[in-house]
Parts: sequence; structure tokens; C-alpha cells
Amino acid sequence: MAQPQLPEGFDVNDPDMYARGLPREEWAEIRRTSPVWWQSQPRHRDGFDDDGHWVLTRHADVKEVSRRDAIFSTYENTAIIRFKQDMTRDAIEMQRVILLNMDAPQHTRMRAIISRGFTPRAVASLRDALNERAQKIVQSALANGEGDFVRDVACELPLQAIAELLGVPQEDRGKIFEWSNRMVSYDDPDFDPADGETASFEMLSYFMNVAEERKAVPANDIVTKLVTADIDGNELTSDEFGFFTILLSVAGNETTRNAISHGMIAFMENPDQWELLQRDRSLLPSAIEEMLRFVTPVMHFRRQATMDWAIGDQKISEGDKVVFWHTSANRDESVFGETADKFDIGRTPNNHIAFGGGGPHFCLGANLARMEIKVMFERLLDRVPDIRQSGEVQHLQSNFINGVKHLPVAFTPSAPVTP
Repeated sequence: MAQPQLPEGFDVNDPDMYARGLPREEWAEIRRTSPVWWQSQPRHRDGFDDDGHWVLTRHADVKEVSRRDAIFSTYENTAIIRFKQDMTRDAIEMQRVILLNMDAPQHTRMRAIISRGFTPRAVASLRDALNERAQKIVQSALANGEGDFVRDVACELPLQAIAELLGVPQEDRGKIFEWSNRMVSYDDPDFDPADGETASFEMLSYFMNVAEERKAVPANDIVTKLVTADIDGNELTSDEFGFFTILLSVAGNETTRNAISHGMIAFMENPDQWELLQRDRSLLPSAIEEMLRFVTPVMHFRRQATMDWAIGDQKISEGDKVVFWHTSANRDESVFGETADKFDIGRTPNNHIAFGGGGPHFCLGANLARMEIKVMFERLLDRVPDIRQSGEVQHLQSNFINGVKHLPVAFTPSAPVTP
């Protein structure tokens, strides 16, 4: 394979780069010339413990590795690249209790239990509550005619949905927001890297207490279903439930919040698409899929090869690390054509992999996320059809979460309600 022509010093893992925006041109160059590309890293620089890893950029390759969990392990070195933060072996051992970093058979057991909380019936039961909450969120945001879309709108519904799922008092939902922000923002200069570990401990302690309370006094909620035994005697221990909530706080809060925030930015940058959706609400389902593809809130995952393997024409040796980039795969021209970089709410088919490339780690909460995005944009279309950007967008400095910290917006406070 040819070597990609990239800017001098280009580092796909540099969080500073993502604070400025996605490296779309560089991704396209790597896909074209060397889709399985070796990213070298000086050993022990900024938290890395190796000399480099393979970077996977094509849609087909990401799907293949995602589905071959017996060959590409998440357990060996966790699923996330660490950057500007030391990741000792002891720390890796601790991460292995999280579902994201498990292999079969532990992963199979844990996922089977947790999936009780994400059945179609369980998700559908939240629809009316989420509709009502979305209405109140947008109504509250209307008061001043301006605000921070992330703080006032996008973050609220995912937080309230998680609180609803986990039986957390709504007055405590701000704690979830704070904890999850601190845990995923270790690369951002506005956050203290050491504070992420403290936040994890605080969240773990809080939800272990919730689990103990439900075991002592069962309720008719999802938490009780998860921490009490089913007919086969399967249940989550209190600490397993605590670690599950850490994953859920990121997977269910950070990702959906950023899909909504970036989705709104995409509409503001493409006003013709916003006008089209206002005229034809039947496009909302395909618009949601396009937002997910275009945004791709979780940008990468990592695996380690358990045996020699080939991806395309490239040999991968046992022990090699591979990092597959959903954000590149979702712009793959071989799948999405010449308009891969265009925001098109009528795109069909739309075989994006924003929720993963399939296999055992496919996102359990995909349907819940879609529902949250749907009800929020329904209310935004109803109440703030003239919403517009009023200041500079501030992106999260992270190579993992495609995040928005601040999105100043303005709108007419008395915007009409669509019948």
C-alpha cells in the first residue's frame, strides 16, 4: 500500500486536533491510500505504552473487526486509547469490570442481564415521559430568546432519561452530568485529568448504594430487575451495577447529548435541510440516522489481536493493537458515495455504524437514543423553528468523544407552535 500524504507530524490521536474539528481530508487520504495504516507513537509518550498501533478507517474493516471478538479482544488492553493520562496495568485491571472492556463469556453473561433494561417494551414505556420532559425542556429554554443549546437543551433529556431508567431522583441528575463530564474530559484543559478518577469513584459509590437499597426494598423498576435474581439466578452484584452505571452515563448521556448538539449544528450549517424537515416531518426518521452518521459521537474503539490475522492486504500480528475509527468509516466513499461529507437528511440507504459495527458490543441503548433524539427534535421544530447560532461553538478536546461544550443560540421567544 502507498503511504498517505499527510501534514508533517500528523497524529490521529491528538486531542488538540479534534478541538478544532474532524480531520476529514486526512481521513479521506488514509482511506484512499492505506486504509489499514500504522500510527507510530514514541513509547510512553503521553500515556501510550507501545510504539504504535494499526488504524482502521474503512467501513468494511471496522465491521469485520467489530464482529470478530474472539480474534480482536477488548479485554487485553481496554477499548479506549489513553492519551495524556497514565494507564498502568493496575488501572487496566480495574477497567475490565466494565462491560465495554469484557470478552466472552463474562461479556455474554453481563450483557444478557443488562439487556433486561433495554427491551423494546422497556424503551417504549419511556416514550410518554420523554415526550413530556422534552416539551418542558424546550419550554424552559424559550424564556430568554437565547442561551447555550448544550446546557439548556441537549444535555437535559439524556440526563432525565437515565435518571428515569435508574430510579435516580430528578434533583440528582446534575450529579450524573458532572460525573460523566469529568470522566470523559481528561484531555481537555478545562478539566483536571486526575478528577476523572474521583468522579468515577463518586458515581460508583452512589449507584452501589442504589443497588443495595433496591435489594433491601424492591421496587417496580429496571434497577430492581437488574440487581435481583431471575428464574435462572442471574443478577448484577452491587459493584457490577455500579460499574454498569459508569458505562451508561457515558454511553447514554455523553453520546446522545452530543448527537443532539452536533445535529443542531449540522442543521444550522445546512439551513436548506432544516427548512426541508420543517416542510416534511416524515423525513425525521432518516434525519436522525443522518445526524448519527454525520456526527458519530463515539469516534473510535481499540482491540488487541489474539492471533495473526489479515485485514485486507495487511497482516496483523498477534499482540498488535488495532484502533477502528467509526468517524472515518461513516464517511467512507465506497459506502456513502461522493456525498459522504454532505449532510443529507433524505439519505437512503444509510448503513452508518454510529452505534458500532455489529457483533457483541453493538450499543444496547441504540433505540433509546433514537427515541430521545426524535422527541427532542419534534419539540424544537414545533417551538423554535427560527433557532440560529449566535456565537462561537466550543468543541471538547478529546480523541474519543466528538463533543460540544458550548453552542450559543438565539431564537424568537414567541415562536409559533405548529398544530
